[in-house]
Amino acid sequence: MKKSCIAMLLAGGQGSRLYALTQNVAKPSVPFGGKYRIIDFPLSNCANSGIDTVGVLTQYRPLQLNSYIGSGQPWDLDVSDGGVYILPPYQSAGEKGSWFSGTANAIYQNIGFIESFEPDNVLILSGDHIYKMDYSDMLREHLEHGAACTISVQQVSMQEATRLGIMSVGEDGYVAEFEEKPQKPKSDLASMGIYIFNWEKLRSYLIADENDPNSSKDFGKNIIPNMLGAGEKLWPYRFDGYWRDVGTITSLWDANMDMLSTNRINLYDPSWPISSRSPICPPHYTGRNACIRHSIVTEGCEIDGHVENSVLSSSVKVGSGAKVLYSVIMPGTVIEPGAVVEYAIVGENTVVSSNAHVGEPPDGTDAWGVATCGPNITIKSGAVVRAGAMIYTGEEV
Repeated sequence: MKKSCIAMLLAGGQGSRLYALTQNVAKPSVPFGGKYRIIDFPLSNCANSGIDTVGVLTQYRPLQLNSYIGSGQPWDLDVSDGGVYILPPYQSAGEKGSWFSGTANAIYQNIGFIESFEPDNVLILSGDHIYKMDYSDMLREHLEHGAACTISVQQVSMQEATRLGIMSVGEDGYVAEFEEKPQKPKSDLASMGIYIFNWEKLRSYLIADENDPNSSKDFGKNIIPNMLGAGEKLWPYRFDGYWRDVGTITSLWDANMDMLSTNRINLYDPSWPISSRSPICPPHYTGRNACIRHSIVTEGCEIDGHVENSVLSSSVKVGSGAKVLYSVIMPGTVIEPGAVVEYAIVGENTVVSSNAHVGEPPDGTDAWGVATCGPNITIKSGAVVRAGAMIYTGEEV
């Protein structure tokens, strides 16, 4: 069935900068915000924007992500004339086959899938961003300006601009120049890594790029500069809402803390729901010794200690006398009586034993960082995990 626009969601990244948290799972399936996983945000945005056909490109440790997405039912993407499709790397007859070697190569390898829907336009998304965006508004601007490609951009500080892909805009409003991580930025408009392409245009550039032995097979490094150099019309779609790339431990912790304020991103807006595949759990329970302040506490939690300025996912247990402060606790984790967890991220099904201490408050030095424990770890009774420490699955503490 012919579609006006379909989405291709890049979800195969390892997330190496999340270290212990992505040791055994793909970055988009990392728990987030109490009841979500990172991939819930772009999938929900697609559904809310009326885009009902989404290809999810997986590669690194895809089992949990594939299982989580399933038929797409939680996001209303289980439709008969579209839906959500898991697209791993594959081998065709007579070919060697290969892993996706870059963002552009991942789309190139799925040209056949895209063409089966005969789309006029293709939306390219990343699976590791937290935001709420109406893609239909971006598509409207794309069509109104006759663009070969529309790039979502956000205004950033000049200091941040040195770490991002920066767009300079000409007098006519179109993108005039693109620089990747410039030392001296000419603009403060940063690419968000969200693109809408005219499909026929993109198809020709993907094929040319695949045949270039010197290419990195990347949208930001190759496709966008090549289109700009060829004189194609590239339109900047200015987005002023909340958006955060959660590709590092610090940014993941920051974004979770942002969930505690509806002024940053409102998860309670019924007009734009963020859906998820939530586990079936009983209501959370607060014991007689519990004290909960300014926190998200999800279903299945059992709280008998002190929880403050923290985000607790499903089925977390906090024992009597335990303290959880400014921390992100992922599903199934147990904080035993007397333990302290502060300024930390603790992975799924980890046990912080009695009187252990994970993390430390900021001390104003560059050496300080969020303490991180991976999934399925036991922090022994009385153990101390210092600020900035990274504990991997299989390590003894």
